[in-house]
Amino acid sequence: MGKNMLIAQSGGPTAAINASLSGAVQQARCSGQIGKVYGARFGVEGILKGNIVDLDGCLRSEEDFHVLECTPSMALGSCRYKLPAPGEDGEVYRRLLQALHEYEIGYFFYIGGNDSMDTVAKLSRYFAEQGEGIKVAGVPKTIDNDLAETDHSPGFGSAAKFIATAVQEIIRDASVYDTRSVTIVEIMGRDAGWLTASSALARDEHTGAPHLIYLPEVPFSVADFLGDVERLHKEVKNVVVAVSEGVRTADGRYAAESYQSGVVDTFGHRYLSGVGKYLENMVRHNIGCKVRSVELNVLQRAAAHVLSATDIDEARGVGQAAVRFALEGKTGFVAVIRRASQEPYEASYDCAPIERIANVARNVPPEWITPERNDVTGEMLRYLEPLILGEVRFPTERGLPKHFLLRA
Repeated sequence: MGKNMLIAQSGGPTAAINASLSGAVQQARCSGQIGKVYGARFGVEGILKGNIVDLDGCLRSEEDFHVLECTPSMALGSCRYKLPAPGEDGEVYRRLLQALHEYEIGYFFYIGGNDSMDTVAKLSRYFAEQGEGIKVAGVPKTIDNDLAETDHSPGFGSAAKFIATAVQEIIRDASVYDTRSVTIVEIMGRDAGWLTASSALARDEHTGAPHLIYLPEVPFSVADFLGDVERLHKEVKNVVVAVSEGVRTADGRYAAESYQSGVVDTFGHRYLSGVGKYLENMVRHNIGCKVRSVELNVLQRAAAHVLSATDIDEARGVGQAAVRFALEGKTGFVAVIRRASQEPYEASYDCAPIERIANVARNVPPEWITPERNDVTGEMLRYLEPLILGEVRFPTERGLPKHFLLRA
């Protein structure tokens, strides 16, 4: 039997990240080349604090893995820890390496988004410089879908499916009364508008709602927004708007800056919310019709009751692929998804160098945004449609979803 494996999760939760954990653990077990499988609680911080658990003892049956895959958020917990550059604080790296040596780790996998890939890049570079044979790999995860090199990120498909479902229900609610109204749906997305774009999936042959979609990739104008609403009110009584929380004005300022706290996390990212309420007040004061805003908030990343089967299958698959690539001797990489075919939809797994992914943001292509800057094109819909397909039969208990809880 070979060296042991350590896996951790980091960044923001998703409804599919535990499926990647499940896939990686199952692949390690069936490989016959890995000894024990450990998990670090609360990301890289857990390694520094010695908070490491034996996953072999926690995941024993097929039922355990199924429940885990249908459980949203992170079974191992997360962190927002920014690893310093090796030259800034060598002691942190020595402590990490000591912990990995203590558990005889030969393979380390970090499931996360952009900031987590920064950690993968730094660790893989440090281990190589020290002549260590520990293989380090990233497993992609983010509802924002903003990781480079991969066609899409696990977690995005289920979040997109929830958003489209929720917006469908909001559309039904908005159409109840025979009076002019505006409903504004605020959707997550700091710099990338993929999630907000997925609201377009709610459209069907009966309605054009959401009628307006605003993404952070293009400058946002309140005056243009109000003009768009007034124009639509000539034809549609109940206007539904989807807007990214991170839309900015032409000068680069967040449109709702006066409604935001200004607080930042350890990576310097501002906490965003409030653009829906801001635009609600703009409509109330300038147009005067019935108006309300809806902030989907954390439900976007934890709604496992509308999982995309495609998303869960690929989240599991990319976790399995990461382990396979590492066993082939690869290190300093991220397992990624390639779209092999659009019709019928097919995907495959590949590995990309971490240097091409860490600290690189992937935005919505400008040609997928309409010239009016208030909607997305048919090409965007064709890209999105396969990612939300399929339903997952999730386990229930007392009439509610059953979740996997790591007791360690």
